[in-house]
Amino acid sequence: MSLSARLAAAQQDRSQQAARPMTAAERNPSGSDQVNEVRLRIQRRLADELGPTLYGTDRDRPDDLDARVRDGLNELLAREETPLSGADRARIVREVVDEVLGHGPIESLLRDQSVTEVMVNGPHAVFVERFGRIERVPAEFDDEAHLRRIIDRICSRVGRRVDEASPMVDARLPDGSRVNAIVPPIALDGSSLTIRKFAAVPLTVGDLLDYGTLSRTAAEFLEGCVRGRRNVVVSGGTGSGKTTILNVLSGFVPADERIVTIEDAAELQLAQDHVIRLESRPPNSEGRGTITTRDLVRNALRMRPDRIVVGEVRDSAALDMLQAMNTGHDGSLTTLHANSPRDALSRMETMVLMAGMDLPSRAIRDQIVSAVDLILQVNRFKDGTRKITHITEVVGMEGDVVTLQDIFLHEYGTDARGGHLRATGIRPNFLGALAPYGVTLSPALFTGRTW
Repeated sequence: MSLSARLAAAQQDRSQQAARPMTAAERNPSGSDQVNEVRLRIQRRLADELGPTLYGTDRDRPDDLDARVRDGLNELLAREETPLSGADRARIVREVVDEVLGHGPIESLLRDQSVTEVMVNGPHAVFVERFGRIERVPAEFDDEAHLRRIIDRICSRVGRRVDEASPMVDARLPDGSRVNAIVPPIALDGSSLTIRKFAAVPLTVGDLLDYGTLSRTAAEFLEGCVRGRRNVVVSGGTGSGKTTILNVLSGFVPADERIVTIEDAAELQLAQDHVIRLESRPPNSEGRGTITTRDLVRNALRMRPDRIVVGEVRDSAALDMLQAMNTGHDGSLTTLHANSPRDALSRMETMVLMAGMDLPSRAIRDQIVSAVDLILQVNRFKDGTRKITHITEVVGMEGDVVTLQDIFLHEYGTDARGGHLRATGIRPNFLGALAPYGVTLSPALFTGRTW
C-alpha cells in the first residue's frame, strides 16, 4: 500500500472514531467511573430498601422521605468497602438525592437562579439558557431509559402521561415552571424535555423598568388601562415574555375583584387573594375526560368573575373569549402568538373560524373590534432582551378593515438598552371610558417624551 493510501485509510479510521457515539467510559475519566459505579450500586440498594415510596406520586410519598433517604444513604456509604474521598462521598449523596427526590442530572440546573430554560435533546445533550443566551452544559443522563423515568415522574405528579400512544405532553413542576416533553417514535433522536423556569419571586413592573422592557410612562398608562377595565391582548413569539407581561398586568387588578384564570398548564402567579385557577385536562388512557380551554372559558362565565385571564388562546377558545369580553366581563386579559398587532388580529380571526361557526369575516371583525381595546406586542431581541415594541389601540372599522393606532412604539437606538418605548403623541379614544373607574391619565403621558 502506498504512503498516500495509508494516510487516507488512517484519516478514515479517525473520522469513523470521531463519528461514533462515545461510550460511558469515554465520557468519564476512570476515577469518575469508579464513583459512578458506587453511586449506581448504592442507588439500587436504596431502592431495594425503601421500595416503591421512592417513585410514587407526591401524595403517596411519606412526609419524612427526605430524612429516610439521607439516613439510608449514610448507612450504605458507611458499609461501602470501596475507598472514597470526602468529596466523592458528598458527590454521591448529592447525585443520589437529586435522582431519588428531584429530577436527576438537571436538578442542579433547576436550582441555578441564572438558568431560565433547560433543554434536553436526548440523554447526552443538555442545553440551558442564561441571560438570553443558549449554551451546552456537561450534565447528561445515563441513557434513554433514565431520561424517560424523569419525564414520567414529572408527568405523573400532575396527572398526565406520555407514551407511544400519546408521545407529547405539556406539564408543570410544583413551582409552576412549564414543561414540554416529546418521546419516540415522534422524537427521532431520543426523548426531548424542555423546561421553562419561573422565578421564585415573580417579576414586578419595577423589574421590567430596570430591564428596559417598557418605559415609566408606558407602565403608568398600562396600569390605568387595567384598572379602567380595558380588554388587553398580549401578543408575541415563543419565549418573548408574554406570560411575564400578563403576570405584571394582572398585578394592577384591584384586590376586591374576583379573578378566574384559565391555562393549559398552570403558570400564572397572581398576587391577589380572590383568584380561582382552572387548568385544562388532556384525554385519559381511554381517550376520555378531555377538558379544553374552551370548556373552561364557558364554565368561567357561570362563576361570577369580574375578570377572566386566559393564559394563552390558541384555538377555538378565541370565540368564547371574545364573547366573554363582549358580555360584561370587561378588563379581561389574554395572550396569543403573533408577530405584530395586525397579525394578532388576523390570527384571532382565524382561531374564531376554528370553532366551526360559519360566520362572515365582517361579523368576526366586528366582534374583535368590540371586544379588544389594546394589543401589546412583545419581542425578543437577538441579544436575549425582551421588550414591549407596540402598545396599540383597536380603534374601529373602516369598511372591512380594522383600524389600529399606535399609542407607544419602541424607538430603536444605539444606547445601552438598544432603544426605548416612546409615546407617539396620539391619545387613545377610550380615555373617557376610564373615568367611571376613578382613573385619570395625564395628557403629558402622550407627548412623546421619555421619563
